[in-house]
Amino acid sequence: MNERSSVTELADSLRREVERYPEGRKLPSSRALMERHQVSPGTVSRAIAVLAAEGLVISRPGAGVFRAAAFTTGPATGTRRSSPATARPGDLSWQEIALSSGTGPRDLLAAPVFATLRVPPPDVIDLNSGYPHASLLPERLLAAALARAGRRPGAWERPPTDGLTELRGWFARDIGGHDGPIATGDVLLTSGGQSGLTVAMRSLAAPGAPVLVESPTYPGILAVVRAAGLRPVPVPVDADGVRTDLLADAFEATRARVFVCQPLFQNPTGAVLSPERRAEVLRIARAAGAFVVEDDFSRLLVHADAPALPRPLAADDRDGVVVHLRSLTKAASPNLRVGALTARGPALARLRATQVVDSFFVPRPLQEATLELVADPGWARHLRALGTELRNRRTAAVAALHRELPGVLGGYRPGGYHLWLRLPEGVDDGLLTAAAMRAGVQVTPGRPYHAAEPPAAHLRLSYAAAENSAQVVEGVHRLRAVLDEATTG
Repeated sequence: MNERSSVTELADSLRREVERYPEGRKLPSSRALMERHQVSPGTVSRAIAVLAAEGLVISRPGAGVFRAAAFTTGPATGTRRSSPATARPGDLSWQEIALSSGTGPRDLLAAPVFATLRVPPPDVIDLNSGYPHASLLPERLLAAALARAGRRPGAWERPPTDGLTELRGWFARDIGGHDGPIATGDVLLTSGGQSGLTVAMRSLAAPGAPVLVESPTYPGILAVVRAAGLRPVPVPVDADGVRTDLLADAFEATRARVFVCQPLFQNPTGAVLSPERRAEVLRIARAAGAFVVEDDFSRLLVHADAPALPRPLAADDRDGVVVHLRSLTKAASPNLRVGALTARGPALARLRATQVVDSFFVPRPLQEATLELVADPGWARHLRALGTELRNRRTAAVAALHRELPGVLGGYRPGGYHLWLRLPEGVDDGLLTAAAMRAGVQVTPGRPYHAAEPPAAHLRLSYAAAENSAQVVEGVHRLRAVLDEATTG
């Protein structure tokens, strides 16, 4: 059972118990609750916080937790009133007209993103999420870094809008090398990778313009492009990355000024852009007068058995063609929403203007905590341990797929966290995904990864989010049973 479900269940249990208490009665101690419900101290404190936020209990430091009064303070008068009964909703139908003048229903644009963030029930094996399981993340390092950051002088003062100079310098060196083309002044800190993508799309292309994207590609890229009022134009990907012959054709046909790509461990195919195509991508974009937005999301997810990584495209770009995006979120925590955009010239000025209008700046305590994290010797050890565990999970997943579902897996690279599975002819990936969920395994349908009609049905399988390698193997076994039923039924 994951912690989130434990907190929810404990809060539900305590809520039923507390509602029978008279006002002012003290709840059992945290130790008693831990023993009675067989949960951790953190689960107890979070469940109590839930009840406190609902106004059911009051925590008095040094005294305990008590049943609150069955009254709340009125928002305007300060008078006491009883908790309101469920009120009849007003007429909200007018909103359909008010919202119809936009770019379309945002819930439809965001549906694939919501799907990648969905937390499955405790009895469902998660082979869907792009975030590694909590056991693979450096929670102690993060807690220590955050504690040290909170004590830094000026940690709660307003930061520079571009970000702390020290952290921008770290990103510049990490992306471009110590003698590379990226300087501290070329870096703009963002609230994670998704926010960086949004800033880039809104800054570099005019509404209604075409934007070239890989096909297939991460649905979050397609969602950002469409939400910005832009038109995604797919360019096919093969085992060596984007097809540069078709990229040149697409630039010529559309006159696009932006190409978004993931050259390293591409999501969902896992492809790595070949050395020959790296040079071609930069040459073609430069000739078209276009930007390459390099989403370098998986560089810290390299497996222990991987060969040396190619440099970011930005490290080989001296003409300001590449706008590079990097985030620590995948390898550190979904909550460490600190990323970096690098660019030069007028493009950087445009990015800065969009960022400051959208969100002012990244919270300084998070920036300070990130500095503490990457400076800790434990960070390098964590990345090595993560690479080893990802290798082990990938090995288990690949072996299970070859054994249980021969033929669905093409090539793969030792990096990232996902495998791209081609389904048999006639199988609907959406229906199969729904059936898999009923069978206790959550996977991702391939259709949302395409900007146009997909050439074949696929599934994306993530081996990072499961609890361990054994769960990955069991998930593949459950998937086989579902696929057998779909192909024989």
